[in-house]
Amino acid sequence: MKYAWIELHSRQWPVSLTCQVLGVSPSGYHARKARDVDTDRARRRISNDALLVHIKAVHAESKGEYGWPRVWKKLLAQGIRVSKDRVQQLMKLHGIRAKTKRRFKVTTDSNHSLPVAPDLLQRDFSPARPDQVWTTDITYIWTDEGWLFLTVILDLFSRQVVGWSMQPHMRTELVSDALRMAWFRRRPEAGLIVHSDRGSQYCSRDFQDLLKGYGMRSSMSRRGNCWDNAPTESLWGSLKRARILGQRFATRREAMDEVIDWLSFYNHSRLHSTLGYVSPMQFERDWYAAQNQRVA
Repeated sequence: MKYAWIELHSRQWPVSLTCQVLGVSPSGYHARKARDVDTDRARRRISNDALLVHIKAVHAESKGEYGWPRVWKKLLAQGIRVSKDRVQQLMKLHGIRAKTKRRFKVTTDSNHSLPVAPDLLQRDFSPARPDQVWTTDITYIWTDEGWLFLTVILDLFSRQVVGWSMQPHMRTELVSDALRMAWFRRRPEAGLIVHSDRGSQYCSRDFQDLLKGYGMRSSMSRRGNCWDNAPTESLWGSLKRARILGQRFATRREAMDEVIDWLSFYNHSRLHSTLGYVSPMQFERDWYAAQNQRVA
């Protein structure tokens, strides 16, 4: 009762004075106050059992389509303040995961009669300088609007993405636009090797003519051998683990924004790069500028 009275009148009289009048020590008052604060914090912290109930409710509401990132965001929107690590660990412990069906799309059509370039790379993934060897590949992302296809141009020296393109199709323009962006941003010397698989997009006359116009040499993996382009395959794995798996994109634009944001983060993490940090907005400006070059 004495501590409560002191707290009630703490703005009216000094704590040291009221403690002296009531015969209690100021240190005892402050220690009691600190214990009360800790008790309140513990009371406000939701227990694992209660949090699990909320997680299951959100997961069921999404019909099992939400992974831990979207469950966590939904909990925050409901006013439940909890760390994402705690949500992820609790869902993993109880086997709660996204039940979205993994869709598959073939991106490499090597059953064609187009000319195939030799493998100039020979799995030598460590060039001596920037803009000596670029690798490229196509991957895909499912959205509620349909497929979104992504291709990148990766500089093997810095392991940075120097060009990219995203389209709702896999026509030759997808890979040509990515190459055009890379050339626009880097302006490499003649002789650079561009390594790809044997897909019809890369073997097409339009893409090969674009390579020759830039003074670049075409190199292609052996049939069905993904290890010949391992660095780009590794990039796809990093992207999908970080931003794609467990996510549901309502529109292609939503997926594009997520990919561009991650590419900026990824490039920034390549500390030995000569490019430096490129913001998502600058990434888009570079892409549009490269397309203007094509139109011109």
